[in-house]
Amino acid sequence: QVQLVESGGGLVQAGGSLGLSCAASGTIASINTMAWYHQGPGKQRELVASITSGGITNYADSVKGRFTISRDNTKNTVYLQMNSLKPEDTAVYYCNIETQNLLRFKRTYWGQGTQVTVSS
Repeated sequence: QVQLVESGGGLVQAGGSLGLSCAASGTIASINTMAWYHQGPGKQRELVASITSGGITNYADSVKGRFTISRDNTKNTVYLQMNSLKPEDTAVYYCNIETQNLLRFKRTYWGQGTQVTVSS
């Protein structure tokens, strides 16, 4: 089994910064894509940013230039640095990883979610 533990998040004023981290533990052969999603009140969960095992990143248009996703493969950890935060960034943020075992079987895991609140 694989466990994801998220940390970071909290309350910040508009224009401020926050950092999130998500560490994976358990039986992991390899991790393909790592990503962050968010879900605002009454909204669907949406992709914020993703990063492949090779370091290729992808961002939602709403966060381009403000958020940075990175990963440390030695620690099985993904990070999200959020700058110039806006009230509309308020949401629960979830990390997501895709693992692959030696038989190339893929599986997706979700973190428990961490609240980010941006006050105006």
